[in-house]
Amino acid sequence: MDEVAGAIADPVRRRILVMLRDGRLSAGQIAGQIAGQFAISRPAVSRHLRVLRESGLVRDELVGRQRLYALDPGRLGELLAWLSQFARPSGWEHRFDALETEVHRTRRERRTTTSTSSEENTA
Repeated sequence: MDEVAGAIADPVRRRILVMLRDGRLSAGQIAGQIAGQFAISRPAVSRHLRVLRESGLVRDELVGRQRLYALDPGRLGELLAWLSQFARPSGWEHRFDALETEVHRTRRERRTTTSTSSEENTA
Protein backbone atom coordinates (compact mmCIF):
# COMPACT_ATOMS: atom_id res chain seq x y z
CA MET A 1 0.00 0.00 0.00
CA ASP A 2 2.88 2.39 0.78
CA GLU A 3 4.35 1.86 -2.68
CA VAL A 4 1.00 2.68 -4.32
CA ALA A 5 0.48 5.74 -2.12
CA GLY A 6 3.99 6.94 -2.98
CA ALA A 7 3.37 6.42 -6.68
CA ILE A 8 0.17 8.47 -6.71
CA ALA A 9 1.67 11.23 -4.55
CA ASP A 10 3.11 12.95 -7.62
CA PRO A 11 0.74 15.07 -9.78
CA VAL A 12 2.42 13.94 -13.01
CA ARG A 13 1.86 10.28 -12.16
CA ARG A 14 -1.75 10.98 -11.16
CA ARG A 15 -2.32 12.67 -14.54
CA ILE A 16 -0.81 9.67 -16.33
CA LEU A 17 -3.21 7.36 -14.47
CA VAL A 18 -6.15 9.51 -15.53
CA MET A 19 -4.94 9.41 -19.13
CA LEU A 20 -4.72 5.61 -19.03
CA ARG A 21 -8.22 5.28 -17.57
CA ASP A 22 -9.69 5.37 -21.07
CA GLY A 23 -7.32 2.83 -22.63
CA ARG A 24 -3.77 1.97 -23.63
CA LEU A 25 -1.37 4.66 -24.76
CA SER A 26 2.16 4.52 -26.10
CA ALA A 27 5.00 6.02 -24.12
CA GLY A 28 5.33 8.67 -26.84
CA GLN A 29 1.65 9.64 -26.62
CA ILE A 30 1.89 9.92 -22.84
CA ALA A 31 5.09 11.97 -23.02
CA GLY A 32 3.59 14.30 -25.64
CA GLN A 33 0.49 15.02 -23.59
CA ILE A 34 2.33 15.31 -20.27
CA ALA A 35 5.00 17.62 -21.71
CA GLY A 36 2.22 19.94 -22.81
CA GLN A 37 0.77 20.09 -19.29
CA PHE A 38 3.90 19.93 -17.15
CA ALA A 39 7.32 21.35 -17.87
CA ILE A 40 9.19 18.03 -17.85
CA SER A 41 11.33 16.16 -20.34
CA ARG A 42 10.56 12.85 -22.05
CA PRO A 43 13.20 11.03 -19.94
CA ALA A 44 11.45 12.37 -16.81
CA VAL A 45 8.14 11.00 -18.12
CA SER A 46 9.86 7.65 -18.64
CA ARG A 47 10.98 7.67 -15.01
CA HIS A 48 7.40 8.39 -13.88
CA LEU A 49 6.17 5.50 -16.02
CA ARG A 50 8.77 3.23 -14.43
CA VAL A 51 7.58 4.19 -10.93
CA LEU A 52 3.97 3.45 -11.92
CA ARG A 53 4.98 0.13 -13.47
CA GLU A 54 7.05 -0.93 -10.46
CA SER A 55 4.22 -0.04 -8.09
CA GLY A 56 1.88 -2.26 -10.13
CA LEU A 57 -0.48 0.56 -11.14
CA VAL A 58 0.30 0.24 -14.85
CA ARG A 59 1.48 -2.59 -17.02
CA ASP A 60 3.37 -2.30 -20.25
CA GLU A 61 3.45 -4.36 -23.39
CA LEU A 62 5.87 -4.21 -26.27
CA VAL A 63 3.93 -4.10 -29.55
CA GLY A 64 6.28 -3.90 -32.48
CA ARG A 65 8.55 -0.98 -31.72
CA GLN A 66 6.09 0.72 -29.38
CA ARG A 67 5.72 0.21 -25.67
CA LEU A 68 2.04 0.50 -24.72
CA TYR A 69 0.96 1.28 -21.18
CA ALA A 70 -2.35 0.33 -19.60
CA LEU A 71 -3.90 1.03 -16.22
CA ASP A 72 -3.96 -1.89 -13.78
CA PRO A 73 -6.34 -0.72 -11.04
CA GLY A 74 -6.05 -3.89 -8.95
CA ARG A 75 -3.39 -2.42 -6.68
CA LEU A 76 -5.66 0.51 -5.81
CA GLY A 77 -8.09 -1.78 -3.97
CA GLU A 78 -6.08 -2.02 -0.76
CA LEU A 79 -5.54 1.74 -0.69
CA LEU A 80 -9.24 2.40 -1.39
CA ALA A 81 -10.26 0.05 1.41
CA TRP A 82 -7.97 1.84 3.84
CA LEU A 83 -9.14 5.31 2.74
CA SER A 84 -12.82 4.35 3.04
CA GLN A 85 -12.57 4.40 6.83
CA PHE A 86 -12.21 8.17 6.63
CA ALA A 87 -15.14 8.78 4.30
CA ARG A 88 -18.37 9.96 5.85
CA PRO A 89 -21.66 9.04 4.25
CA SER A 90 -22.93 11.75 1.98
CA GLY A 91 -25.50 12.09 -0.72
CA TRP A 92 -27.32 8.84 -1.33
CA GLU A 93 -25.48 6.95 1.40
CA HIS A 94 -26.72 9.47 3.95
CA ARG A 95 -30.28 9.20 2.62
CA PHE A 96 -30.19 5.41 2.78
CA ASP A 97 -29.03 5.61 6.40
CA ALA A 98 -31.94 7.95 7.18
CA LEU A 99 -34.36 5.60 5.40
CA GLU A 100 -33.08 2.64 7.40
CA THR A 101 -33.61 4.59 10.63
CA GLU A 102 -37.16 5.48 9.57
CA VAL A 103 -37.99 1.87 8.67
CA HIS A 104 -36.79 0.66 12.07
CA ARG A 105 -38.80 3.39 13.85
CA THR A 106 -41.95 2.54 11.90
CA ARG A 107 -41.59 -1.19 12.65
CA ARG A 108 -41.10 -0.43 16.34
CA GLU A 109 -44.22 1.77 16.36
CA ARG A 110 -46.25 -0.95 14.61
CA ARG A 111 -45.16 -3.55 17.13
CA THR A 112 -46.11 -1.23 19.97
CA THR A 113 -49.50 -0.46 18.38
CA THR A 114 -50.15 -4.14 17.60
CA SER A 115 -49.31 -5.28 21.11
CA THR A 116 -51.51 -2.51 22.61
CA SER A 117 -54.42 -3.55 20.35
CA SER A 118 -53.94 -7.21 21.29
CA GLU A 119 -54.01 -6.38 24.99
CA GLU A 120 -57.23 -4.34 24.55
CA ASN A 121 -58.94 -7.20 22.64
CA THR A 122 -58.09 -9.76 25.34
CA ALA A 123 -59.35 -7.56 28.16
